[in-house]
Amino acid sequence: MPIIDSHCHAWNHWPYLPEVPDPDHHGSVETLLNQMDVNGVDSATIVCAQIHRNRDNNDYVAAAVKKYPDRLNQFADVDSFWSDTYHTPGAANRLEMAAKKWPMKAFTHYVAGEDDGRWFNSQEGKDFFSVARDVGLIASIAMGPHHQNEIRKVAESFPEVPILCHHMSALRSYGDDAQSMLDNVTESAKLPNMHLKLSGFHYLCQPERVWDFPYTETHWVYEACYEAFGTRLCWGSDFPVVKKAMTHLQSLEAFRSHLTFISDEDREAIQGGTLANLLANARTIT
Repeated sequence: MPIIDSHCHAWNHWPYLPEVPDPDHHGSVETLLNQMDVNGVDSATIVCAQIHRNRDNNDYVAAAVKKYPDRLNQFADVDSFWSDTYHTPGAANRLEMAAKKWPMKAFTHYVAGEDDGRWFNSQEGKDFFSVARDVGLIASIAMGPHHQNEIRKVAESFPEVPILCHHMSALRSYGDDAQSMLDNVTESAKLPNMHLKLSGFHYLCQPERVWDFPYTETHWVYEACYEAFGTRLCWGSDFPVVKKAMTHLQSLEAFRSHLTFISDEDREAIQGGTLANLLANARTIT
């Protein structure tokens, strides 16, 4: 069974602070492929993010996918909250044009934290997801637990569209509201097209302990989500952003070696089988 990374990035220029000494290579496609080769990852879906000095990230990743079609898939950034077009009229047309321009298997859309998510079920949002359904796109969405109520309505209205929530839908393993947030996210498991990216261990733990591999304090959240979603979890590394907390290999082993409650059969599905099926059933790239 192949190992497929459901969530990584690649940029022509490192977009974040603090600065790094090799900004043109720290997050490059070549660096990603090197880590995939070293650590036995067969292929990856690159989640585009047209941020800061990388407004052409969709173009950059599209070129990489054309160069390495057997290793990489593009999840193109469409109307994320940092864009000028975020939740403005014409989203459906922009998604349709994006699908014509780039070899994308999915769109990715980052929702603003303060957003209530109602746009998804507005007429504009419904038209947007209608295009995703008709074209055959996967929806890869960065959202918080408080957005789940609205995205469940989308999942019900568009059962043909697989929805992948980034980084366990931004759950946390600490705080007075950790359980209520978890309950809201696992409620979405009742809808068969809802998926979680099993990634971002360091995001779930307390901020002062992002270094604490294998992130034991987060395991109760992962176990509860495994019980709810089963093999509708998809492992992801969050490379290269993850390098601030752990190595690429550790991002795999935090799941593969340390979530011991997952069966061997389900582990193979979560580390690649589930995503392989989703990609195979998404639009054909020619």
